[in-house]
Amino acid sequence: MYTKSIRTKERYTNMRTDIYEKVSLFKVEKIKPNYREISRRFNCDPRTVKRYYEGGVKERKPQSKPSKLDDYRDIIESKLDLGVSAMAIYKFIEKAGYQGKYTIIREYARKIKTEKTKRATVRVETNPGLSAQVDWKEDFSLHTKEGKKVTFHIFLMVYGYSRYKFLEPTLTKDQKAVFSAMAHAFEETGGVPKEIWFDNMKTVVDQPKTQYAKVVFNQSFYYFSKDMGFQPIACRPYRPQTKGKVEALARLTERLRVYDYEIDGYEDIFSLVKLFQDEINMEVSQATEFPPRDLLLIEKEHLNPLPDKDILLSYQQELIARKVSHEAMVTYGKVKYSVSPKYINKLVHLEIVGDILHIYYNDLVIQKHPISNKKFNYNQEDLKEILKSDLMKSKSDEEIETYIEGNLKLYDTL
Repeated sequence: MYTKSIRTKERYTNMRTDIYEKVSLFKVEKIKPNYREISRRFNCDPRTVKRYYEGGVKERKPQSKPSKLDDYRDIIESKLDLGVSAMAIYKFIEKAGYQGKYTIIREYARKIKTEKTKRATVRVETNPGLSAQVDWKEDFSLHTKEGKKVTFHIFLMVYGYSRYKFLEPTLTKDQKAVFSAMAHAFEETGGVPKEIWFDNMKTVVDQPKTQYAKVVFNQSFYYFSKDMGFQPIACRPYRPQTKGKVEALARLTERLRVYDYEIDGYEDIFSLVKLFQDEINMEVSQATEFPPRDLLLIEKEHLNPLPDKDILLSYQQELIARKVSHEAMVTYGKVKYSVSPKYINKLVHLEIVGDILHIYYNDLVIQKHPISNKKFNYNQEDLKEILKSDLMKSKSDEEIETYIEGNLKLYDTL
């Protein structure tokens, strides 16, 4: 016989795993157990054993108690969306009648932020065509076979679903370089992701997102995003899970170090980076177990369509390599443009921005000229340096300037 106290305890206790595991063996072997014998061994009612054997026992769920937060959850969540701190929210709702402790608000805010972070991370991880991440590999340097240092930047973009990687070497990291590289990426992949995640780079963000303020995107960049058809998202600092793929790609570019002292000059950089891009997009991704190039075929179907070709081309820049001649001139379109004589025999890059020719050495603009049909186009300071270094090295600055003023008019007629 079992005492009343045992039966009372049995009625309110949670499931006993020892009994359940025992009767499970009988269920597996399809043997009906001796309920009374098992009840003696486990000090319980035979009816309990029978109930476990026939399907288990329902555990009593504790009744939820009303929380002091119940009337303030909507307010708290709306303020968190605005980047307001937990302490500021606590002070705010305290004036509205909240009687709980600050620690309750702090823990609730932490829970909400964690849930949103997980949801955002899952979205970036799974949905084809949804997202991409952008960053830079800055100041990457290789040496030529002659030992000259070549420094450049690499624009990086990774598509979230396929892990397709786009890389483009650039001489600058300015806004035009960002726009151009992204336009090239969209053209190459055949579409535009719905969302693109950025670090708080100055060419994109005027005011980074903090717990006190919303992100403010640069106006020119905002118009670019509208033209291209994507929504920009700024990563909050110290949130590595939101930009992990592109940061992994930045580390992966270190494989290019094997070409140190193997290149001839800047003219090799573009083809080298693009060959590397092709190589890593054919490698099987550890995350997806497929090559990014293969999964891009699926992702393409979910990307936003490309903008009109004229819009796309308006943002694209093409850098043209030229060697500075012994006359301190570079040629573009059968027309010559001057630079300082200190760049003679150096490799420079030309970029057309509107109707202006920009001439770069490394990542510095060393001269600008209006696009012209004239055969020779001299900047007055360049011409002064050229003459002073050779033909008129014995002349004074005043004599050289007088000569220039008289002769530049002659060049206008050529």
